[in-house]
Amino acid sequence: MSITDWPAAERPREKLLAHGAAALSDAELLALFLRVGLPGISAVDLARQLLSHFGSLNALFGASRNAFAAVPGMGDAKYAQLQAVQEMARRALGETLRQTDALTSPEAVRDYLRLWLRGRDIEVFAALFLDHSHRVLAAEELSHGTLAESRVYPRELARRALVHNAAAVIIAHNHPSGSATPSQADELVTRQLRHALELLEIRLLDHFLVAGHEVVSFAERGLL
Repeated sequence: MSITDWPAAERPREKLLAHGAAALSDAELLALFLRVGLPGISAVDLARQLLSHFGSLNALFGASRNAFAAVPGMGDAKYAQLQAVQEMARRALGETLRQTDALTSPEAVRDYLRLWLRGRDIEVFAALFLDHSHRVLAAEELSHGTLAESRVYPRELARRALVHNAAAVIIAHNHPSGSATPSQADELVTRQLRHALELLEIRLLDHFLVAGHEVVSFAERGLL
């Protein structure tokens, strides 16, 4: 049965307009993104198949281009749309962080970093540069590494902080392996970077590790 044959109250679009997006299931939200299904399969059923195939909405958003396009009915056009949706969400969160104190919006910081760094095939080291009110001045990727590591040098982080006249910095990197456990090397470089910034009277507020859907705070774990 086509979605157009469903009772109006059960159709995802009408349900959203009547009750808001939060009232929809993951499959219903995804169906609105897909817009159409396949012959004999409604958009909602196709959405359910996609979620079952990837395991979760988060895994779907983090899927590679090849993995996404390998699913029947999907392809580069839908993949591009999916990436555009994520980038719009990241930029919207970035605007929020530029207007509010990052320390009073920890979940917004986590969401921003998750959208920015998850799903990368290589390790990326990034930094958020903040003003005295802890509003984000700039967000930059400072280094890219192999599957296992990226290299960041204290002087480069310090230089970029001075360029932005930052009073504080939040750093982050991802683990493409999916391991959410900070390594000894992660802890060592955190101490080195904190020391380099302290010499310039710039605070290192936190170091976040992005591993799949998890975002681990070094500060919360007592590693900063």
